[in-house]
Amino acid sequence: ALFFGELARAIGGFSGDVARALWSLVWAGEVTNDTLAPLRSLRRAAEADPRRRRPSRARSLALPRASGPPGTEGRWTLRRARWSTTPSETERAAAWARVLLERHGVLAKESLDAEICPVSWADLYRILRAMEEAGRVRRGWFVAGQSASQFAAPGADELLRARRDEAADERDRARVLSATDPANPWGAALPWPEREAARAARVAGALVFLHDGALIGWLSPTEHALSTFLPDEAPTRTRAIRALARALAELVDASERRAMLLRSIDATSPRESPIAPALEAIGFVARSGGLHLRRGEARPR
Repeated sequence: ALFFGELARAIGGFSGDVARALWSLVWAGEVTNDTLAPLRSLRRAAEADPRRRRPSRARSLALPRASGPPGTEGRWTLRRARWSTTPSETERAAAWARVLLERHGVLAKESLDAEICPVSWADLYRILRAMEEAGRVRRGWFVAGQSASQFAAPGADELLRARRDEAADERDRARVLSATDPANPWGAALPWPEREAARAARVAGALVFLHDGALIGWLSPTEHALSTFLPDEAPTRTRAIRALARALAELVDASERRAMLLRSIDATSPRESPIAPALEAIGFVARSGGLHLRRGEARPR
């Protein structure tokens, strides 16, 4: 394992060229790192103003020799250097089975629709069946609407049952997930609910709102467009609207967001939406651009 400074000195040339070559090896699966710091610094550098992140010549000369461009932190190694032997197909399938179980909790054939998995379900099924016989996973039908061959990680089935015993206040809260989170089945194992003027997609930065296990909202990556998928029957609809409004307000107060501006709800003006009264009751204010909420201005429930 080598630090970037050691690599750059051994190779010579400009550090930017060495960093780009190093990342081309990362994307090809040949090189890895012992920390996630390079990914985080790459994202910060991409989001920062280029004029601000360009260091002066004096500051560059003062940097220690071990430093480098964003995305070069930590120690770098060849992936094959960590293997004493090349993994067999069975070992690769077993590794994927463990990863998918940890990620999804309950693994079914439909779970692979949201994954880029090089192992087929048939190969995974053989591994999971062997794990079941060894007592390491439990097989059953845990999620309705999916295939009957489902495998649960240890404790996952008990967590599903515990959901029914939550307090009423917890059941009235909406769960907020990234649209690309494996825990969000919509757009992968389940199709998006059909609603007129509503749109949703599994894109980075978008959020989904789940209430009592059902999808009730989708927020665009810009946080300006909200699509709702509310039940038609009362009082379930009223509870879902209140939970969605509460979750939107908590997104502002419990994060680094300074404010939220909803420019459209279901492709119409926010003030014409049936959920506008609930949003205004929680603290959103009608402005020329839509419904606006500043941090710290959300009202108690």
